[in-house]
Amino acid sequence: MPSRIKAREGDQGKRLSTHASDDPDKLPPKFCLRGMRPKYSLTECTKDEKAAFADRLYELSRSTWAALRQMPRKGQGWEVIPRHAIKGDGIPLFITEDVNILAFRCVGNAPMVGYRSRDGVFNIIWIDRDFTLYEH
Repeated sequence: MPSRIKAREGDQGKRLSTHASDDPDKLPPKFCLRGMRPKYSLTECTKDEKAAFADRLYELSRSTWAALRQMPRKGQGWEVIPRHAIKGDGIPLFITEDVNILAFRCVGNAPMVGYRSRDGVFNIIWIDRDFTLYEH
């Protein structure tokens, strides 16, 4: 039986790709919430904070890592948080000493804090909505 679906011209034999580059700096960040700590997770956020968080993820995903690096830390950019500054919760053991802890503003001035993995994924560990995770 012949196929009813016809390939569009130019699609046959091509590999599909969402991005032309394998360099994570040239790509927008992806986000992972799997490692979120209970005291600082989305379950602690209000409905409005959750909406602001979602809006912020959308905004950040419109830029590349390289572009975000150039932006001010209190704008679209991020800041590095020293490990010794984390006081409100323990740093999970899977975040090794060689990994930078980063903070992006996400709910007003309240930051989401986590780390960037080598593949360009920002792993969100904490949403510091009450400013108790580290000294600001």
